[in-house]
Amino acid sequence: MSNRLRIGITQGDTNGVGWEIILKILSDSRIAELCTPVVYGSANAAAYYAKGLTDVEPVKFNIVASADYATEGRMNLVECGAKELAITPGKPSKVGGEAAAAALRKAIEDLKAGSIAALVTAPIDKEMIQSDDFNYTGHTEFLAKELDGEPLMIMTSELMRVGLVTIHVPVANVAEALSKELIVERIAQINTSMREDFGIVRPRIAVLALNPHAGDGGLLGAEENEIIKPAITEAFENEILAFGPFAADGFFASGQFKNYDAILAMYHDQGLAPFKTLTPNGVNFTASLSKVRTSPDHGVAYDIAGKGIADEQSMRNALYEAIDIVRRRREWSEWNKNPLQHFERDKGRDVSVKDLPETEHND
Repeated sequence: MSNRLRIGITQGDTNGVGWEIILKILSDSRIAELCTPVVYGSANAAAYYAKGLTDVEPVKFNIVASADYATEGRMNLVECGAKELAITPGKPSKVGGEAAAAALRKAIEDLKAGSIAALVTAPIDKEMIQSDDFNYTGHTEFLAKELDGEPLMIMTSELMRVGLVTIHVPVANVAEALSKELIVERIAQINTSMREDFGIVRPRIAVLALNPHAGDGGLLGAEENEIIKPAITEAFENEILAFGPFAADGFFASGQFKNYDAILAMYHDQGLAPFKTLTPNGVNFTASLSKVRTSPDHGVAYDIAGKGIADEQSMRNALYEAIDIVRRRREWSEWNKNPLQHFERDKGRDVSVKDLPETEHND
């Protein structure tokens, strides 16, 4: 039997760069050797943007009713939403938002049914997609509702992996959204994800401070002493290798991040600003859910939409990462079916945190 995974890809907002980067990555026929792509979206929009991509091989789609009918070795398309829609590249519109929502809903239907192994989402316009039927601040929140989970947003690349305690929360509300319990939960989530999704058995996790200079002993804020440090201590007592809290500026500027397998930031821009600066073409991964979802690390990019110049590398990386994470999860599950079988092979390798030499949690 073939081991090619069926991977769903949603079109995103039809006025953004979604279709351009999808068509660019699928123009490489070798993609169909790695997986069976199933795109959810408008054939009309695909044809519109294909006309502007004269420097890539044209993509021939196999139109199917659902992923169950996808053909291996072909680029498959499940048509969603209105067959005829107004396309205005670079201009926000409710039409583009409705098209994005229609594709996402059909894709999540197939994902929940197991018809696709993972989902890769092209960017949406969070404002234009809002409606009576879609009232979420982003993909992450929508997936949490549909898959009944508590998602953890992780930005990943070959250089670093950054998870977020709070996701789409206004900066003014971040401090009040934090609690020891939430941070303990996020540390546990990122630890589990590193193990099951990335194959790192004993991950080292760096936890960032909230305030400048990690609060300067309470002079610049009490969150470090009252919330973050106690959470790190509890995680460490639970045999998770968590360290910190680290002042974010020095942590990234000094290269200290290279010493850790994962980083946990307190809020969106604290983690994403350095990540995107240091690692272009990263991937957004929604961890801690029963299904795998990835996306490129950028938005709809209205300023360049329809010009054929959008860089598709982040989207390509998101597709590769989705395939890899599905396979790692399956390997981890297989490995853990009967751990006693591995005891002799791994005897002596597992060391309790309590047996490690004394160390300062904040380095």
